[in-house]
Amino acid sequence: MGTRRVTTPVLEIEYEHAGDAGGPPVVLLHGFPYDVRAYDEVAALLAAGGASVYVPYLRGFGGTRFLDEAAPRSGQQAALAQDLFEFMDALGLEKAVVAGYDWGGRAACIAAALRPERVRGLVSVDGYNVQNLAYAGEPAPPEWERTYWYQFYFHSERGRRGLAENRDELCALLWRTWSPTWTGADAAFPASASSLHNPDFVDVVIHSYRHRFGLAEGDPRYQALEDLIAKEPAITVPTVVLESGDDGIGGPSAEGDREYFTGSYEHRVLPGVGHNVPQEAPEAFAAAVASLLG
Repeated sequence: MGTRRVTTPVLEIEYEHAGDAGGPPVVLLHGFPYDVRAYDEVAALLAAGGASVYVPYLRGFGGTRFLDEAAPRSGQQAALAQDLFEFMDALGLEKAVVAGYDWGGRAACIAAALRPERVRGLVSVDGYNVQNLAYAGEPAPPEWERTYWYQFYFHSERGRRGLAENRDELCALLWRTWSPTWTGADAAFPASASSLHNPDFVDVVIHSYRHRFGLAEGDPRYQALEDLIAKEPAITVPTVVLESGDDGIGGPSAEGDREYFTGSYEHRVLPGVGHNVPQEAPEAFAAAVASLLG
């Protein structure tokens, strides 16, 4: 994949592209604490099938930079979704298949729900990946809660410093524990580690995990979008939901989100696959995207 840059109203976004620019567009969105390397094999498979594949670095990752030094380093879900809209606008992508997991899956789901005319199809890991902030204070089963330790850690100043000072060790630990059956995690991590040294990484990550729990204010720029997200709009576009069979982060099955999808829908469980689905199971991820390209 070749590295390129595009300017949006808020960011200069670094992205990689693979395939024929005239092919059907696909946007692949990574999560935390990963980067575009998660999609190397997926992008190659899709490009070989004729797709035009775009893989942006999210805000706070890789070479993506804020244009305004004074701009809030927001990591809230509405910011990620707006970045996706603006990325597509800057590239002239009127409509695309969008696919993602973790933070990227959240942006993809929001885009599909709020702007279905821009989304040809959706691949989402673990279902309706949208945060309902009104229920952020509700406790989850203790067995799940213990896997969220990093979120609670980031709520404190100690956690912020820990991420800043020990980011490689901390993020490598998350890679291993979130993908307990992926024997290649340690070997793959170094290729993505440099992306986590973006100067805005810590601020964006800390804001993300504080905002979703009501511990930090959002950027007013995105409040109107947050208000729309709070209504939990249904997703009407064709969707393939991929569910990790061995995710190290606890949570309910994606089956419980079925009511949020009112268009054509398929749910595929991936046994033995952890949190980083596209990098652990690239053939399955690429096949899900390809099924929406027709």
